Amino acid sequence: MVFRIRTYNNIAEAGLEAFPRSQYEVGASIEQPDGILVRSANLHQEPLPETVQAIARAGAGVNNIPVEKLSEQGIPVFNAPGANANAVKELVLAGLFMGFRHIAPALAFVAELSGEGETFEKAVEAGKKRFVGRELPGRRLGVVGLGAIGGQVANAARALGMEVVGYDPGITVEHAWRLASDIRQARSLDELLAECDVVSLHVPLIEATRELINERRIAVMPDSALLLNFARDGLVRRSAVLAALAEGRLGAYVTDFPHPELQGQPGVVALPHLGASTGEAEANSAVLAVQNLREFLEHGNIRNSVNFPDVVMPRTDGGRLAVANANVPNMVGQVGTTLAEAGLNIVDLLNRSRGELAYTLIDVDGEVAPDIAGRILAIDGVLKVRSIPPVSGRG
Repeated sequence: MVFRIRTYNNIAEAGLEAFPRSQYEVGASIEQPDGILVRSANLHQEPLPETVQAIARAGAGVNNIPVEKLSEQGIPVFNAPGANANAVKELVLAGLFMGFRHIAPALAFVAELSGEGETFEKAVEAGKKRFVGRELPGRRLGVVGLGAIGGQVANAARALGMEVVGYDPGITVEHAWRLASDIRQARSLDELLAECDVVSLHVPLIEATRELINERRIAVMPDSALLLNFARDGLVRRSAVLAALAEGRLGAYVTDFPHPELQGQPGVVALPHLGASTGEAEANSAVLAVQNLREFLEHGNIRNSVNFPDVVMPRTDGGRLAVANANVPNMVGQVGTTLAEAGLNIVDLLNRSRGELAYTLIDVDGEVAPDIAGRILAIDGVLKVRSIPPVSGRG
């Protein structure tokens, strides 16, 4: 079987090479695709063919993909969490140094100097007093969100001699294990803000986190604190930050999200969204996105989906059925009954749910004929059914 993949944007070559040419046709002009591979292209108004089984983004955020609409159709959306973590971590550290050592205004000062010889040297010596900075050891960094990126930032800052406090009520066991043992947990966001010299944001933008840093939260922070935002623009209320900078209550704001309101404002360093802009990050993200897509198309397995649960089951010798459905009672029972009526014995089964969606992998002792898959699709609440043939050379 040959799968057809439509690409949007320029996908890193390392990702494209991860598709076996004997099994995949890949390109921007592919018609009737089985899967879509995308970076930043906006798919919200893009008509998607009925043949699409899955969409994978070579990056972390999926704001450019109509996830809710696709969920209603039983189509998983994959992303590449952590693939760009090192790139973003490095830029956060650069932002930390820029904020503490006033590097951006110092560069601007030097660029505007005039004169030669002793006149120039005197101007340098007189001006550098404006840029006296602070060193990192002993300073306290607060990391809000301890996922793939936040965890790396916390560990790197600890290695630089900083004290680190983290806040993440939803931290996973996997991410907790990766943290340095002496990183302390804050009991609340306000507790973290009140005691940290630097605050770095690493949470997704959802309604609960929109304008997470506002007037009230800034008022909790120590005077001259440094705020770093390399996560999402909407996490910070710009007007609150600018007012705090003007009043001297905030030391600096370093962000990866430029905006006309921030241009030319004292105390602001705004970068042009460089967080994941490295060749390595783009390659890592593309490879992981392709791996996610291939696992799903070839075996029905789901890893790193933003709308479906993780469901990964080793293959057996027979065919496999992948069922996406509404998370309501007795769905698995109805599917099992349909298979039994068709004379198919279930060899292995794995069912998981996530919110209103559920997903089931069922291995049987033969191949699932199209009419059987059609009967299962007719069950009320079933969104999508895929019949996956036995692995080549088995069964």
